[in-house]
Amino acid sequence: MEPQRTQGEGKQPTHTHPAATHTHDHYHVSHHHRGGLLAEFEHRAAWHTHAHNHAELTHSHDYDRADEEQDHAKEAHAHDHAAPARSPN
Repeated sequence: MEPQRTQGEGKQPTHTHPAATHTHDHYHVSHHHRGGLLAEFEHRAAWHTHAHNHAELTHSHDYDRADEEQDHAKEAHAHDHAAPARSPN
């Protein structure tokens, strides 16, 4: 497994979140084309709840760490719906 690192730091220093499995509403966002040659896309959101996992993550960012923890359940992310709580091999 390739070690993670950051290239520079944001307002929050580089930190690591351990791997975790948990349950909360899980959002999916898609781009829906409204039709026509010059039509724009609109965002469409859907959500559901089930246990899912996150691999260990090392990163940095400009928003507050408290907001990161508090707002985690509001973030869209992807996983394998056939096995949402298991990381791929």
